[in-house]
Amino acid sequence: MSVAAASVCPVEPERSRCGWATSAPEYVAYHDEEWGRQLRGDDALFERLCLEAFQSGLSWITILRKRPAFRAAFAGFAIDAVAEFTAEDEERLMADAGIVRNRAKVRAAIGNARAAQRLPEGLSELLWSFAPTGPQPRPATLADVPATSPESVAMARGLKRRGFVFVGPTTAYALMQATGMVDDHVAGCFRAQPEGTHPGAE
Repeated sequence: MSVAAASVCPVEPERSRCGWATSAPEYVAYHDEEWGRQLRGDDALFERLCLEAFQSGLSWITILRKRPAFRAAFAGFAIDAVAEFTAEDEERLMADAGIVRNRAKVRAAIGNARAAQRLPEGLSELLWSFAPTGPQPRPATLADVPATSPESVAMARGLKRRGFVFVGPTTAYALMQATGMVDDHVAGCFRAQPEGTHPGAE
């Protein structure tokens, strides 16, 4: 998810959040409960990889609101199940108004499930191998949050080399932010970790 808005917005008297997180209840819940928290597990990370790809060109709130329908349509994003999807499943997905009906992205999700099946180490271990491990400077404002990083460029290249598609450096960095590989909560946000710590080192 790409973020852009005011740096920190107070919503409750005792809490300040990243500015992007306050325009809708879904954003508040996602920011407080998910974004930036470590997420591991092959199927869990496959879901996030797929959703970040589907979000390309759209607002993240659209994806959040459609996530229950996505999960139902894609068999809970179980890699083995999605890898078995057929041409009939593709047409079923293209007829499902509850999801983003983009054929290239639908095909990418199915193809990426098959690519994930081929990974000897599993998707979770592969993705986390690209997480930075050194101290991470705290962004002061959202203007200080990058769209890519050397690690996300390496992740995108590594995934493409293994047969994944729709995984450019920007999508890879959004995945890293969402799953706690990096901590881009801005200074002053109640979710920001102590300065000098790094989620990938936990």
